[in-house]
Formats: sequence, C-alpha cells, structure tokens
Amino acid sequence: MAFRDLGAVRRREFLTLAAGAAASSPRAARGQQSERVRRIGLLLPATADDAVFQARLGVFLQELALLGWSIGLNVRVDIHWASANANEIRRHATELVALMPDVILATGDSTMPPLLQATCTIPIVFPVVVDPVANGYVESLARPGGNATGFMISEYSISGKWLQLLKEIAPGVTRAAVIRDATNSSGVAQFGVINAMAPSLSGSQPDQHARRS
Repeated sequence: MAFRDLGAVRRREFLTLAAGAAASSPRAARGQQSERVRRIGLLLPATADDAVFQARLGVFLQELALLGWSIGLNVRVDIHWASANANEIRRHATELVALMPDVILATGDSTMPPLLQATCTIPIVFPVVVDPVANGYVESLARPGGNATGFMISEYSISGKWLQLLKEIAPGVTRAAVIRDATNSSGVAQFGVINAMAPSLSGSQPDQHARRS
C-alpha cells in the first residue's frame, strides 16, 4: 500500500514496513529455517557528514533495535552515502542492487529512478517522495504494483487550501501567481487543484509561472 501522508504516519509504522518487507521477501522466506541474516540497503542522497541525515539514520537504527533487529545478529545494514550528485546516486544505486539486499530504503525522488532502473524485483521503500504515481514509482496509490511502496509528502488537495488561506488573509485578492519548478511533475497536478479551486473563491485567478532550475 502506498500511503499518502508521511506526517500522519508514526516512525514505528514506517520501520515496521521496511523491516517487514525484508522478512517477507522471497529470498528471506527461503532462508527462514537457517535463520540467515537479513540485509537492508540504504541509499542516501547526502554525504556522511550531513547532520540531518545522520540524525535520521540514528533514529532508523534505534527503531530497528526496538523492533527486534540486531545488527550483526539477524540483520545487516549497508549504507550508501551517494551525495546529491546524480551520477554518484546512479553509481551507488547500481552497487547497492548488486549486493542483493532483501529490501532497499530509498530517500527522496533523486534515488528512485536509478534504483527502479537497476532492479524490478528487490522491494524498495521510499519514506518521502512528491508524487509516486506521476513519477512512475507506483501504478496507483491504492494498488502500487511493482516492487516499490512508501509515503508521499501530502495530498494534492492541500494545494487548494493554500489558495483558500490566501483569500482568507487578503479577501481583496483576485489574482494569484504560482511559481513552480518545471522539472517537477507534481507541479502540474498541484496547479490543477489550485485552478479548480479558484472559481469558488469569488473569481480568484492564479497565473502559472514555471521555471527550470
């Protein structure tokens, strides 16, 4: 199941999903009798000295331990610090898939395409992406299909709320500008929601300005 709102999901639920994917994969099922060590791969679009990602990694490992996963005993975690460079992310994605982990944790939209190109069988869990459907990570929110699942940042309906809040703050506004990144596919859907909301707000009309970074 692809969940829609990362903010509504507790850390423990996400970690259960990741760990559960490792335990339920075909390779893991065949090895249950021998109690083999499960393998989790992490592809992080940051450097090893990134304070934010270090904090997230610390929480991840801590929660794994609370769920009964002990590094070196029943689980191994392969961490790939790929930086934000696209070429490095692709290289690390290929190397990580070659290790044949039971499940891969992929953080952010930059990590998903190279991983999906490298494998269509290893389960991939994404903790946060913008639009998994539009970007082709899953077939739909209700039925993801394929080998990827996870969480998206928010519902597109929240885009209409932005326009509604603007109207409440400044009732006299009749024209609004929307600035988005043209390379981000989610912007199209978000602008569609905003455009649909505009007529109900006394004729507010958003203008779209797409830019390429």
